[in-house]
Amino acid sequence: MSEPVPVDPRLLEILVCPLTKGPLEYDRAAGELISRQAGLAYPIRDGIPIMLVEEARSLEP
Repeated sequence: MSEPVPVDPRLLEILVCPLTKGPLEYDRAAGELISRQAGLAYPIRDGIPIMLVEEARSLEP
């Protein structure tokens, strides 16, 4: 698996969860933005965050 493409830090500062409007945590290793409030992980593909609830992965086991 290749190294994830980095996301612009300025973009990370302004992005919020589309569902809760709450903060996101950047998980560089997994290539995801985590919304703890929503319990979702939004994928980052080719350095572009995919901020669609239907594309997000549930954090529930």
